Amino acid sequence: MKIRFLTGVAFLISFFNMKAQEQFSVNMNLKTEPTSEIDFNETNIGVTVNTKMNAKNILSNTVEYSNLKVNYETGSFTKFEDLNKFTQLKYTIAIGHEISNNTKLNLSITPIVSFQSKIDFSDAAFLGKFEINRQFSPSASLSIGAARSTIFGEPKFTPVFALKYKMNTNTELQIGFPDSKLSYSNNSRNNFNLSNSFNGNYYNLDPIAYPETAEKMILSQMTSAFEYERNVDKNWFINFKAGYDFNKKYNLTDQDNHKVYDFNTGDGYLLGIGIKYKL
Repeated sequence: MKIRFLTGVAFLISFFNMKAQEQFSVNMNLKTEPTSEIDFNETNIGVTVNTKMNAKNILSNTVEYSNLKVNYETGSFTKFEDLNKFTQLKYTIAIGHEISNNTKLNLSITPIVSFQSKIDFSDAAFLGKFEINRQFSPSASLSIGAARSTIFGEPKFTPVFALKYKMNTNTELQIGFPDSKLSYSNNSRNNFNLSNSFNGNYYNLDPIAYPETAEKMILSQMTSAFEYERNVDKNWFINFKAGYDFNKKYNLTDQDNHKVYDFNTGDGYLLGIGIKYKL
């Protein structure tokens, strides 16, 4: 009941803030990541409201729902066939504060709930990020900070940084961790990206018979991808993504985050499509 109440409050905060919004967006993404014996299919829906509080502060509220389905090749993992559906609810509140004309502070807090089928208060966790951005020139900036994230599967603290350089009016390069990206836009409607990112997630498991000590499902990989986004109408965008997952890991861990089972999925390709409404 506590989790349902907190989730409801999160939705209410986002939608009530729409009255004072600077920007409102809704997006839906579908993604498939097949490997030799296991296929991962994910659906993600997100709602974001950005509010300009004053000349120096911007507040952002984002609510996300994601559903992951795992399909096993027949006869390959019969003991784990019940590990086939996972859910995550996420709420992010972020604030951007302008310290000076060329220095900004970005802070975010993200409560999440990740579970298999039965939601419980113990499924809740907190993520977040603290970041300082320095604009050195109209074309160059550097962001450094720290985050508690799931880029390696289980939640842990990691450094974050991004060096951005605008090569010309159409091209921008970002080198950083966990994300690097080369962006090109030939006009106001088309945007092309080549990206490399470390990403992952975890889900708390329902009680299962084997292995007895498993309490979490862990996913992680490094993804290199090409993405194309098209502004099809004034407020509507559609995007396509194709790439490859390297060093993909799909493991079960115990309460101390020790690996108790490795599915040895191997690497595989990625295909995705998404649609966004932006006001």
